Amino acid sequence: MQVTDTPLAASVPSINGLTRIVPLLAYPSEHVRTPALFNSYCASRNLNAVMFPLKVSPANLESTWRSLRNVENLAGVVVTIPHKTHIASLVDSLDGAASHMGVCNVARRTNDGRFVGRMFDGVGFVAGLASQGIDVRGLRVALFGAGGAATAIAHELCRQGVAHLHLVNRTQAKAMDLARQLAPLYPRVEIHSSLSSPAALDLAVNGTALGLHESDPLPFDPDMLGTGTVVAEVVMQPDITALLRQASARGLRVHRGIHMVETQVQLLAEFVLANHD
Repeated sequence: MQVTDTPLAASVPSINGLTRIVPLLAYPSEHVRTPALFNSYCASRNLNAVMFPLKVSPANLESTWRSLRNVENLAGVVVTIPHKTHIASLVDSLDGAASHMGVCNVARRTNDGRFVGRMFDGVGFVAGLASQGIDVRGLRVALFGAGGAATAIAHELCRQGVAHLHLVNRTQAKAMDLARQLAPLYPRVEIHSSLSSPAALDLAVNGTALGLHESDPLPFDPDMLGTGTVVAEVVMQPDITALLRQASARGLRVHRGIHMVETQVQLLAEFVLANHD
């Protein structure tokens, strides 16, 4: 799917009284790119649905969620930073991998008004790597971060058969908690809550929000990596973060955050619109 700067109005279907709405909850919301991709997907398939961003602070998430429950033409809700963990406690049930992760990035409104949450970040991230010719099987990977998106990515990397997964987080206790969660589920993967040999990595992943703002520190120093390491982002805006810029200047292969959402759009649309054919 090609990403362009086409105005949003040019890529959404005609809106009428039957349009299913899909708000995207974010804070901040200025960086989000999913609505344009989702709307283009729906327009190209004549799906009468539209996504738009709602800028909702963490303090107002629960009250916003209570209000959204009353909107009957709401097909579902997509959530991004920083709401993926909190929203999992607000839905009525979690489905699939979200049920043991405790995080979700989408919730579908069922016909009886209940909300079912799922998590597609991990699937989307690994599929995005595959779309660029990167097969994670057997790789030695470091994942920086232990929040909602990072948790989903960790699960999917393990499910897809990485050899070693090193979890690195500012608060090491969170990395250790995630490692303990993963170990019994994926016994064939060597899971570590630290990183001692960064030069030996095949893939280094920024699973944090660092990079959204120009003033953010780097999530890790690409200078510590070997020349064959791929540096991957989850941050989508800016398209080329400071991390990717510095890694590219070192001659390392980089993988942009946009690839994660490009591969998720169809999954999100199919899930939230499943009850609204």
